[in-house]
Amino acid sequence: VYVGHIGALAARAPAMSPTPPVGGFHRRPLPPPSIALSSPKGKRLAKEAIAAGGMEGYWRVAEAFETQDEPAFCGLGTLVTALNALEVDPGAVWKGAWRWYHEAMLDCCVDLEEIKDHGIDFDSWVCLARCQGLDVVAQRADEHVTESQFRELVRTDCSAGDDQIGRVLCVSYSRRPLGQTGDGHFSPIGGYHEAEDLVLVMDVARFKHPPHWMPLPVLWQAMQACDQRTGLPRGFATLSRCFDRWAQPTIIQLTFGRGRLADTR
Repeated sequence: VYVGHIGALAARAPAMSPTPPVGGFHRRPLPPPSIALSSPKGKRLAKEAIAAGGMEGYWRVAEAFETQDEPAFCGLGTLVTALNALEVDPGAVWKGAWRWYHEAMLDCCVDLEEIKDHGIDFDSWVCLARCQGLDVVAQRADEHVTESQFRELVRTDCSAGDDQIGRVLCVSYSRRPLGQTGDGHFSPIGGYHEAEDLVLVMDVARFKHPPHWMPLPVLWQAMQACDQRTGLPRGFATLSRCFDRWAQPTIIQLTFGRGRLADTR
């Protein structure tokens, strides 16, 4: 009887209308030619790339994959992902007793409030990465490098196994050639599908787009797009830890942010 009574009440209850949105956006449709990693085709591509050895770097990036904290923090979110993926000790406490990189720790080269308002350009981002003690091999997508050379770098970095120095390839590009909203963006690369010439972009704006496969020639075009603030094309950089530098007894390297300067007064 009790179950029947509940059923009768449910039958008389008016249908609930959806809660109206409070404003803003909940993600954006991912336009072609990009392919979401979690889609049936995206998963097939990932399995094939894993089998072919093109996603060796994916695992370390996935373990530390960061969602950028602010709409203009894509550069910081990308760098935090790389630093934690490479297991770099920040030398500062994040929360509790844990030392773990967070965007708020990257307060050098450019003021955080300025980045929050305007983002960060490629040269300043490279400076910030080097300030954290990383070995950075950076290159703009200009006349000094070709798409074929970039493809070879992607192939090499994405296939680097555990027997090689850990590295994370990061790209700075414009969203516009991809049909995506917005403009300048940074993200780490998670893999390469050589047979179909697709790059896995681990988009740190996860509130907007999921990780997705992108044709390498399209990404190359997006990196060639000029930054309106600097008038220069964007670029790419391979980040790794400076193991070889620490092995040299004659070299001392000091790296610190503004918050880590000692007060000597």
